[in-house]
Amino acid sequence: MTVPLLLSVALHLGVVIILVAGFKFSPSTPEAMEVTLDAPLSEEVVPQEEIVKAATVDKAKVEQQLEEIRAAEQQRKDEIAELERRAEQAKRQREAEQQRQRELEAQQRAERERLAKEKEAALKQQREAERKAAEAEQRRKAEEEAARKAEEERKRREAEERRREEERKRKEAEERARAERERQMQEELEREREARAAAKARQVQSELGKYTNLIKATIQRNLISDSSMQGKQCVVNIRLASSGFVISVNRVSGDPGVCKATENAVLKAGTLPVSEDPEVFAKMKDINLTFAPEFN
Repeated sequence: MTVPLLLSVALHLGVVIILVAGFKFSPSTPEAMEVTLDAPLSEEVVPQEEIVKAATVDKAKVEQQLEEIRAAEQQRKDEIAELERRAEQAKRQREAEQQRQRELEAQQRAERERLAKEKEAALKQQREAERKAAEAEQRRKAEEEAARKAEEERKRREAEERRREEERKRKEAEERARAERERQMQEELEREREARAAAKARQVQSELGKYTNLIKATIQRNLISDSSMQGKQCVVNIRLASSGFVISVNRVSGDPGVCKATENAVLKAGTLPVSEDPEVFAKMKDINLTFAPEFN
């Protein structure tokens, strides 16, 4: 109950108490008329007219006092009714004030609950926003990390690709250089081989020429010739063993007389000079020899 309501109730109660106390102690009490009926008559006799007059006066006074009592009683009732009305009004006001206070308290309670709910909703919304912000930040960091790793992976792959490309080019260059060195080496070897082959061929040819001349000289020593052979020649085929032993001798072409004399000279020699060099001998073991007798 609020302070103004308490003050109002106390004020009304005070008024009621004062009015009741006034009605109880304040109203004028009619003076009682003392009438002694059985008292012994005094020696002085009162006249009859005076007695009647006194009775009339006292009756009027009593009536007046009764009227005053009734008026006072009615006033008291009216005042009590007014007090009751005021008390009822105060009660209604008090109850209305109490109802207003209850409604106000209910409104305040509802307002507090509403504010609490709004605060809770705001806190919940804030927490949800913070959660979403944290999730968004986490996703952003995860995306940044993924992008960073992807970029690092891309750079690593590019670097690896460059390294492989450089390695491939290096190997290709090394292979080209090796192939070039090999080619040059092969060319050099080929030139050397050709040079050796040429030298060998010259050597073989030289040896072959030398031994051919030696064979011709041997045939010339063993040849029985006459003047009819002068200016004539014969081509014979001679087959020799590695020791120079004459396996066979046959006329190929030329003058028959010269050929016959040449065949006899070869057979007479039996063994002809041959080179120990296998390559030279390979060209000598089955040789066609052109022979012309020499005359001094």
